[in-house]
Amino acid sequence: MGRLWGEKTYREVAGRARDRLVAILPLGAVEAHGPHLPLVTDGLIAEAMAQEAARRLEDRGLQALVLPTLDYAAAPFAREFAGTVSVHPETVAAMIRDIGWSLAPRVACLALANAHLDPAHLGSLHSAAEELAERGVLVAFPDLTLKPWALRLGEEFKSGACHAGCYETSVVLAERPDLVRGAIRRTLPPNPRSLAAAIREGKKTFREAGGPDAYFGAPADATPGEGRDTISELGAILEDSVLQMLSSGLAS
Repeated sequence: MGRLWGEKTYREVAGRARDRLVAILPLGAVEAHGPHLPLVTDGLIAEAMAQEAARRLEDRGLQALVLPTLDYAAAPFAREFAGTVSVHPETVAAMIRDIGWSLAPRVACLALANAHLDPAHLGSLHSAAEELAERGVLVAFPDLTLKPWALRLGEEFKSGACHAGCYETSVVLAERPDLVRGAIRRTLPPNPRSLAAAIREGKKTFREAGGPDAYFGAPADATPGEGRDTISELGAILEDSVLQMLSSGLAS
């Protein structure tokens, strides 16, 4: 009947073996993604990552269910753009902690499929994961901005010019092409400014970082094929993170 946690009955969840069940939580945001992508782009990417990871984990004999997506996040970089909804980082951290603690009696591991890379949001996830770990809850959280995970994604991603550019647009083209404003996308010139470098320089918003239209990279170059390849790699990254966490948990 599929891999969505929310579509199961309580008996169907209760019937899963705890030591083999992985709960995957897709994490996105509601924020500006250029003039061509929907506000929930990060959630769409996270859901694709989660589904791919679940499939891979099942191929390894584990059980994996994808939780309902959490699309509200700290998104201060996009706060100047209409449509963005940003919540306090502490709110996000508290929500993740509560979700993890609630799931702990029934799952072997909570996996965070995160596609929202605002530094404030990432800080929330690291804080929550650390607190859960201190309470004995296994949390797999591959931060895509850090090694070794960042090195496994494409050149645009590694350049840091990757918000609503080719990397993200390709995934949405593969998953939900009906949500991409194609006529607009094809007219957008490349914006090679590195958002990652701007963050290191202390910039606080997309406009300060050199993204007046809330995109970085080359959205006009996006293709569904690249999107499918990216989804495959994102799923593999989360799979590897889960396997590492389960291995460390068994060894401890």
